[in-house]
Amino acid sequence: MNGMTTTSHRPAPEILAAFESAKGFMPLGEGLALYAAAVEAAALGLPLLEVGTYCGRSTILLADAARAAEVTALTVDHHRGSEEQQPGWDFHDPETVDPVVGAMDTLPTFRRTLHAAGLEDHVVALVGKSPRVAQVWGGPLGFVFIDGGHTDEHATADYEGWAPHVADGGLLLIHDVFPVKHDEWTGQAPYRVYRRALASGAFTEVSAHDSLRVLRRTGAGI
Repeated sequence: MNGMTTTSHRPAPEILAAFESAKGFMPLGEGLALYAAAVEAAALGLPLLEVGTYCGRSTILLADAARAAEVTALTVDHHRGSEEQQPGWDFHDPETVDPVVGAMDTLPTFRRTLHAAGLEDHVVALVGKSPRVAQVWGGPLGFVFIDGGHTDEHATADYEGWAPHVADGGLLLIHDVFPVKHDEWTGQAPYRVYRRALASGAFTEVSAHDSLRVLRRTGAGI
């Protein structure tokens, strides 16, 4: 099944330009699908949340959708980088390293990204490890986008921490879903989480666009 949740929602040219100029890895096609799903989910009047901020590329799209619906976009990340972004890996960017502590810190770049796009007032950045933040989050969400660590440990923790908060009729999106091993860093942990969500009976697939899957809550549990 291919295509976006809806074809009627597309970001304004300036938002697309900000998305394409931001550091990050999401291609334009998946970004458009993400945006369409965020616009649809925002109609529920609940916050939109993503796990895995990096430098804010996808956050731009969620923030714009949230702004239009007068809801809030939430983004969760410890900002120290996931496994494939560490030194020695193909996805490492030396510009994200804090020279004082000698570790990655993508938070300053993320803040500059939102400032340049004029979207700071529509985003709450939750800085910390996803499972810990999920433990203290108490409200329903209209939209959860899982795009954090790609190990089974991290992908499963993100799903178990945040999927329970997806409201009835809300959307759960999972990125980097590859039915076969894609490369040395992605593995298939997001695919296994996606299959678990479908098998639970709590979520029904709405659409797929490349490695992005869009699911809707149609039942209880995870």
